[in-house]
Amino acid sequence: MRKSLPSLFTDNSCVAHAALLCDSYQRLVGRPLLRQLSEERLPALFHASFALVSHGTEADPIFNFANRTALDLFAMSWDEFTALPSRKSAEPENREERARLLERVTNHGYIDDYSGVRISSTGRRFLIENAIVWNLIDDRGEYHGQAAVFDKWVYL
Repeated sequence: MRKSLPSLFTDNSCVAHAALLCDSYQRLVGRPLLRQLSEERLPALFHASFALVSHGTEADPIFNFANRTALDLFAMSWDEFTALPSRKSAEPENREERARLLERVTNHGYIDDYSGVRISSTGRRFLIENAIVWNLIDDRGEYHGQAAVFDKWVYL
């Protein structure tokens, strides 16, 4: 999904991914990701005040979505972020803990209590608090990766 931001909102695969994010969250967590249901979910997600990221199903999963809040937090452009293996959002010493988290999500569908340290492209570290991480599963039960949403972080 390498896109310039203006074309992002009209790209059918990005619009479909926004629907997958919202629908799978609703199914697994039991509440809506967005407070207001809107036909314009992609712009609403992209401009939300919470951070939202997702990665795909590659052997070494690559991020395939980040909203503006997440891009700012990680200090990256859309193209930079969507080329990044998701494991690289954590420092090497924190990657084993991150792998355990993702395994827990795989086994349970979602978790709503994740806290962990991440690092931006500039080296600035931050602690994510109380993130919800869930499996991206469509209405046919097909697995498409995982996503995380959080609205609390502290710079370290």
